[in-house]
Amino acid sequence: MPRVAAIDCGTNSIRLLVADVTTNAGTVELRDVHREMRIVRLGQDVDATGVLAPAALERTRAALVDYVGTLGAAGAERTRMVATSATRDASNRDDFFGMVRDVLGTEAEVISGDEEARLSFVGAVGDLDPGDGPFVVVDVGGGSTELVVGSLDDGKATVHAARSVDIGSVRLTERCLAADPPSADDIEKARGVATKILDEAFAAVPVEGVRTWVGVAGTITTLSAVAQDLPSYDPDAVHLSRLSRDELHRVAQRLLRAPRSERAKLGALHPGRVDVIGAGALIVDVLADELHARAGIPGLVISEHDILDGIARSIA
Repeated sequence: MPRVAAIDCGTNSIRLLVADVTTNAGTVELRDVHREMRIVRLGQDVDATGVLAPAALERTRAALVDYVGTLGAAGAERTRMVATSATRDASNRDDFFGMVRDVLGTEAEVISGDEEARLSFVGAVGDLDPGDGPFVVVDVGGGSTELVVGSLDDGKATVHAARSVDIGSVRLTERCLAADPPSADDIEKARGVATKILDEAFAAVPVEGVRTWVGVAGTITTLSAVAQDLPSYDPDAVHLSRLSRDELHRVAQRLLRAPRSERAKLGALHPGRVDVIGAGALIVDVLADELHARAGIPGLVISEHDILDGIARSIA
C-alpha cells in the first residue's frame, strides 16, 4: 500500500494531503492519513502588479517547510505538487520555483486551467452516486474558477468538457470589493464582472443536461459551514451537505453586507478568508443563477474531496 502526498498551491492557500493508496478491481481508493490547509495569499496583488510579493513568497516557504516535516514523519513515498493561477501570471515565477526546489527537493508543476479542472473533477465525484450524473464540478479559487462536466461509470470518471477562467475571490476583491463593507454599487459592478467572465466558461462547457452541481475547495466549503452556522469548521458536517439556490443567495448577501469585524467573528471562517469570502460568495451566487437558468439545477452539493484527491490519484 503506497503512501503518497499531494500539495496544491493556489492563489490564496496551500494544502497538503497524505494518503494511502489501494487499487481494487482497477479502481483507485484513498485513505486519508493527514490533511491540512494554510492560508498564504501567494497571489496577493498579482492581478495589479504581475509580481509575487516577497512577503507572500515567504509565507508560502514557511508553510512548505512545515509540510516537509510532516511528509518525513508520515513516511510519504512519492510527492506531487501543483501550482495554479498566481504562478501562471507572475513575472518573477522563477523565484517561486527555485524556493520550492530548495525546500521540497522536487519541482512544482504549473498545470493548465483545464488540467486543474480535470483533477478537481476526479477528486470530487468519488463519493457520489453515478446515477446522479452527469455532474458539473466547480472550484472557485482565489485567482480562477474552474468548471468541468463529466460522468462516473463503473468507478471511472470521464471528463467531457472543462474550462478555467480568471475570476476568483482574491482577484474580484482587489478589483471591485476592497471597501469595508462594499457599497451596493460595488457589489453590482462585481456581479457584472463575474457574470461576464463566467460566460466564457459556460460557452466552453455546455451544462444543458447536467443533473448535479458539485462544489469543491475552500470558498465553497466555507459557505456551507457559514450557512449551517457551525461554531467551528467541521469537515464531516460540510462533506456532502446541500445548499439550495435561495440559501446560497442568503449567505452571499450576509457575507457581502457584513463589515470585516463581523465576518471575523464567524467561528467557521478561517482568518485568512475573512477579507475575500464575500467575493467568493458572490461568484458562487452568480453560478447558482446561471446553472438554474441553463440546466434547471436547484442547488449545490458540497464535497470535501477535490483537486488534492485528484492529485493523489494521479500519482497512483
